[in-house]
Amino acid sequence: MLVRKFFLTLILAYIGSPVFAQVIDIPHQQDAATRTLLFTAPNPKALVLLFPGGGGMMRLQDDGSTKNRHTFIRSVDQWSQYHIDAVLVDTPYDLGDYRRGDLRGRSDHLERVAEVAAYYKDKYHLPIWIFGHSMGTSTATNFANSLDKNSHLISGIIIAGTVRTASVSDDVSLPILALHHVQDSCGGTPPDASARIIKGRPPKFIAQLEMIEGGTSQGNECQSFAYHGFNQTEPELIRRAAKFILGN
Repeated sequence: MLVRKFFLTLILAYIGSPVFAQVIDIPHQQDAATRTLLFTAPNPKALVLLFPGGGGMMRLQDDGSTKNRHTFIRSVDQWSQYHIDAVLVDTPYDLGDYRRGDLRGRSDHLERVAEVAAYYKDKYHLPIWIFGHSMGTSTATNFANSLDKNSHLISGIIIAGTVRTASVSDDVSLPILALHHVQDSCGGTPPDASARIIKGRPPKFIAQLEMIEGGTSQGNECQSFAYHGFNQTEPELIRRAAKFILGN
């Protein structure tokens, strides 16, 4: 089922030292494959699929490089210390946003997410978690809502900088962690968007809200180097997410 696979030493502009990564293209019917970039950890205990915000396009190249500056890319090397494999999940087409049309709930996108999750679960036999930031939270929540209640494809979801249009069905029993920066001032991702989802979960399900403070904010309030993008608080973002994954 694998179309393209390379082993490489990747050096990203926001990572201080070389890290080992692998480009893996997951086939999708007769259409363009879903490109992923795997960062392996020593003695991994879980694997997290990372879905960035915006239109979701990182435009990962054959050598794993990207000009995208999303927080997931800046922090992808930090998962290894927690023995968690991390996978950046790209998209071959723009997934839109809450203002110009969110395509993350449509069947083609959700089928791609399922194909990626199934590939990594079958190959590595690890608990699979989905972590979405900003518009990526629409991917995480829509996918969770689409699963059969008896599905064991993923072990839980994490949402950070949650978009205000995201919601989770009461039928979803997966553990959910919501992370938000207290000073996130992006109009589409107010802190109460994360709080609303966690507070609305049935009491019998695991759900946790954590607010992050500190860091710096630069540029547009909805971009990756603002508080919305957890600028300069990436280590805390990953630490809290990793703790939740390993504890559930």
